[in-house]
Amino acid sequence: MGRGRWLVALVAVLACLAVAPAVPAVRDLAVPGPSTPHGLRMLVPNVPGGGFDVTARSAARTLSDTGLADPVEVFNLPGAGGVAGLGRLVNETGNDRLLLSMGLGVVGAVASQDPRVTLANTTPVARLIEESEIVVVAAGSPLRDVRDLIDTWRADPAALPVGGGSTGGGPDHLATMLLAEGAGIPPERVDYVNHDGGGALLAALLAGEVAVGVSGLGEFADQLGTGSLRALAVTADERVPGLAVPTLRESGVDVEFSNWRGIVAPPGLDPGARAALVDLFARMRETPEWQEVLRANGWRDVWLPGDRFGEFLHAEDERVAGMLGRMGLGGP
Repeated sequence: MGRGRWLVALVAVLACLAVAPAVPAVRDLAVPGPSTPHGLRMLVPNVPGGGFDVTARSAARTLSDTGLADPVEVFNLPGAGGVAGLGRLVNETGNDRLLLSMGLGVVGAVASQDPRVTLANTTPVARLIEESEIVVVAAGSPLRDVRDLIDTWRADPAALPVGGGSTGGGPDHLATMLLAEGAGIPPERVDYVNHDGGGALLAALLAGEVAVGVSGLGEFADQLGTGSLRALAVTADERVPGLAVPTLRESGVDVEFSNWRGIVAPPGLDPGARAALVDLFARMRETPEWQEVLRANGWRDVWLPGDRFGEFLHAEDERVAGMLGRMGLGGP
């Protein structure tokens, strides 16, 4: 090789060596590193569009966008108000790559159906959010406010179908029955029409199949914004910021109610795997991206990790079973 070509080759090699140390800086761009969880899957126990689905997909997107986890697969397995999905999870003993998006709706479904699997068979990871329920009607409904609703309801309870996105014992069902009870209407006379998630309920409302809908605030946010639905009241203890809608108490019904959602994993996880999952969601909770999710959906942060979440689940089992029993709506 001539002297000139030799010098050119030497310069090229030195140039490559000079840029090599910059390669590790790629990890500063939130590219998953060796400790990032791989292959996480999140099971949604109802159809797309419901609260469990929105929560799961929001969490999966946040984990991925922040580099806390590889892209998380979200898949739906509807059935029996969430009990089908719960059964699938419980059968995956020791699988620390599978998670269930769940909440009060699953607690209620278990209480009303008395299945062989319960939340006591799972590994609690964390309670994440809480939201108000909201009472809505289609834009053209003659019901202008809660007083109109109650007057119509009292006249003939069976003639006013009220839809919810959960089965018996779920948050939409409980909120509806508490509203009826507070209005002096026997819960057993209410024509409650359950749907497998908020998406199915929305379709029924817009098609006129139900006169009133009761579900989570976040599930109707878009339709309230476009005017295709009207809100009559929220079930929270105070008005929701940014939403000019009265509470039930302001409307003359002494009822307050909130829904919550969280994450559980299969049984039989070793302590290290369980701790890693709790830590993963604890870190997600602190990100600006998750804080924006909370704000956009009108959700409140009600963080409760691990064993403390397990204690809460046990208390919820007893509370919901007691409510159903008191209203004569208990399971088998």
